[in-house]
Amino acid sequence: MQWIAMITMLIDHIGAVFYPQVGELRIIGRIAFPIYAFAVYIGYKHTRNVQKYIWRLFWIAVISQLPFMAAFNHFSLNVVWTLWSALLVLLVLDKLPVRLLGIPIVIVAGLVMEMTHMDYGMYGLLLVLLFRYFQGPVLVMAHLLLNVLYIYLHSSSIQMYSVIATAGIALAQYYNAGFRLKGPRWIWRYFYPAHLAVIALIRLI
Repeated sequence: MQWIAMITMLIDHIGAVFYPQVGELRIIGRIAFPIYAFAVYIGYKHTRNVQKYIWRLFWIAVISQLPFMAAFNHFSLNVVWTLWSALLVLLVLDKLPVRLLGIPIVIVAGLVMEMTHMDYGMYGLLLVLLFRYFQGPVLVMAHLLLNVLYIYLHSSSIQMYSVIATAGIALAQYYNAGFRLKGPRWIWRYFYPAHLAVIALIRLI
């Protein structure tokens, strides 16, 4: 699952920077983000030290910011900030004495993410929360509805292809597959800033 996320993300970013006219590359890239969103939830659920997990994502977001802006030639906050914010929301939700208090917290957090121009914004937060609360066909349907809302707001139908990744995750959950995300940790953690730096360098050259 880690390798699928990294490879499809790389294909997506190559398409976005060098071949924007090739829509197929962007379609393949829609596979990546749901896997990263799911990984954040699984990481939060199983981590032994959530504070270290939060700080690790924070520093990855920080070191990724300049390569992100250089690669895409625009100023906005990279997607790791989105995942980091979602992680903070997960932590806060688990500490609430009343679950209904989570609704205004999610709304405020989502608005802040939109106002600060985080990649995927509130959509990214809601997708992480879908993995927290739903499984199986309900999860796929919830993601489908979220994508319909995204398409309505952003006029970008390509996001609908991201349901493919969620359907794969839901299918694996149905067959009780394990999600230990085993693999080279340093590659999983630093592939994002590293590949952006390479893309930015090639673009500048």
